[in-house]
Amino acid sequence: MAVTTATASTTVSAAPRVRAGKPTRSRWAPYWQAAPLSLVFLVFFILPLLATFIVSFWNYTEYSIEPAFKFENYTEVFDKCVVSLPDLCTTLKTYLSTLKFCLIVWIATLVIGFTVSYYIAFQVRSPTTRLVLALICTIPFWTSNVIRMISWIPLLGRNGLVNQMLMSAGITSQPQDWLLYSDFSVILAFVHLNTVFMIVPIVNSMSRIDKSLIEAAYDNGATGWQTLWNVIIPLSKTGITIGSIFVITVVMGDFITIGLMGGQQIASIGKVINVQIGYLQFPIAAANAIILLAVVMMIIAAMVRFVDIRKEL
Repeated sequence: MAVTTATASTTVSAAPRVRAGKPTRSRWAPYWQAAPLSLVFLVFFILPLLATFIVSFWNYTEYSIEPAFKFENYTEVFDKCVVSLPDLCTTLKTYLSTLKFCLIVWIATLVIGFTVSYYIAFQVRSPTTRLVLALICTIPFWTSNVIRMISWIPLLGRNGLVNQMLMSAGITSQPQDWLLYSDFSVILAFVHLNTVFMIVPIVNSMSRIDKSLIEAAYDNGATGWQTLWNVIIPLSKTGITIGSIFVITVVMGDFITIGLMGGQQIASIGKVINVQIGYLQFPIAAANAIILLAVVMMIIAAMVRFVDIRKEL
């Protein structure tokens, strides 16, 4: 009995020494792990954004840019809006035109992306086939955006393939000018370029859905549309939100697609900023960029109110 007691006491006394000798994780370890990415984020995002914000308050003339602190660059953006009431000023018309393209492209990419994602996630049984189809959706990234846009010109032009097919079929008697250098061609190019941004996150969300939930819905008498609306869409809202953020941010700031496919005849905020930079009007261009960023952030803030992306991920 004494030996047992001594052994137990030795074990108890030795336990603290074992725990004391166990290496403890430093509380600074997570910060060191996040430091490289944080440094990249600081150098390539925060500092350029801060520089743009500072320059937006500078003074400029036709020949020079002077460091200053003035709000005239922001008021100049909307200086004619009050005077032109009840009509819309050029700036508001440009923002409405940009928002129009953004809304139409978002709806089109959402419908196409959700349909393709649903097929890949639920209709394809083989995981290998799913992977292959998902990779096929990324093939457009293998070529330049400009090349993909230019490829539409010989198809949609007056003497293009589409007009020739329409006239050969007797649908039209003359070439249709609205197919190219119009709102239609801009929206078509946007959908072509940005649908993949909607497909990838939605496929990722749908692949995480437990198939037993869908079977349970059918077992309880739910129709296909009821299952889609009450089960699949709510569980895919994270992917839908992420894809929507990608599409909206790209379309709102784009100026190359609108300039090329619109024949330099359609205005957008991104194109206005590009023109101002071309004329070396950096302060007013920076002010427009900050306003555009604020508008995009408000749109994103309104979207994330419906889903907590960090919680869902």
